[in-house]
Amino acid sequence: MKRLLTTACLFFLASAGLRADDLKVADLTFNVSEPWKSVPTSSPMRAGTVEATVEGSTTAVQAVFYYFGPGQGGDVDANITRWLGQFQGAPKSSRETLKAGEAEIEIVDATGTFLDGPPMGAKTPKADYSLLGAIVPAAEANIFIKLTGPKEDIAKLKDAFRALISSPFKS
Repeated sequence: MKRLLTTACLFFLASAGLRADDLKVADLTFNVSEPWKSVPTSSPMRAGTVEATVEGSTTAVQAVFYYFGPGQGGDVDANITRWLGQFQGAPKSSRETLKAGEAEIEIVDATGTFLDGPPMGAKTPKADYSLLGAIVPAAEANIFIKLTGPKEDIAKLKDAFRALISSPFKS
């Protein structure tokens, strides 16, 4: 019976145009393909989590998806300011707008000493860390995606991150 249910679920996903690893957040479906893989989320605040391990690294880095719904989560500038505030001092940073189909995705790239830890808890300074953050417009509210890790690992994943965050808008 379990095998029949698994087969039926996979058939449904395939017939709906979804792959088992695709990640649906709000009204958008993100294509999760190499080097990414979906992993269970560790918090009810997360709408989804994907991870990748780059060559030469022993630890996976995670891209975390957040979706809070209409009127929630703050605007683009407030989130970018909050992300940059997660660094000790002023990080080296840049911001760009990525056009994906009709969508405009805001991307922030920051490098410095990242203060890792829960929002209201103790922080662990991590030198030479990078953050790639994306704010993706969905039908009713923005989706926030944040990738942090050693700057060498994040640099190797930049193109894959851009492909991931723009994947719902590819035809």
